[in-house]
Amino acid sequence: MSDGDLLARISDQPLDPTEVEKAVSGPEHGAVVVFTGKVRNHDEGQDVSSLEYSAHPQAEQFLRRICADVAATSGLPVAAVHRIGPLTIGDLAITVAVAAPHRAEAFSTCALLVDRIKHEVPIWKRQLFADGLSEWVNACG
Repeated sequence: MSDGDLLARISDQPLDPTEVEKAVSGPEHGAVVVFTGKVRNHDEGQDVSSLEYSAHPQAEQFLRRICADVAATSGLPVAAVHRIGPLTIGDLAITVAVAAPHRAEAFSTCALLVDRIKHEVPIWKRQLFADGLSEWVNACG
């Protein structure tokens, strides 16, 4: 997969895990790990009613660079799409996929990729709580 073929996108549309899986799948891979991060209804003991994700204008460039780096380092195809805008409980916030000949590589590389996206891509999460308060969190997934 060339860098131009790499699926690494920030989107304001609902995410499709099948699209991300297809971007990495191939006959040489016996394992495809797809991670989906969903909006949950709680955080640290507080009821969450919804989230809003905001991204830096260059967030997609950061995401593309991280995906390209992980793909080059691991030798495995990777893909990631992160959602921005308002999300409700159960909506997908991020979808990541990694394919490998065997499952151990796919799992570990997927975990690494998700961690790097969470810590390095400039996306901010605003949690809206059931009590009407909100909190900004510098997080991506």
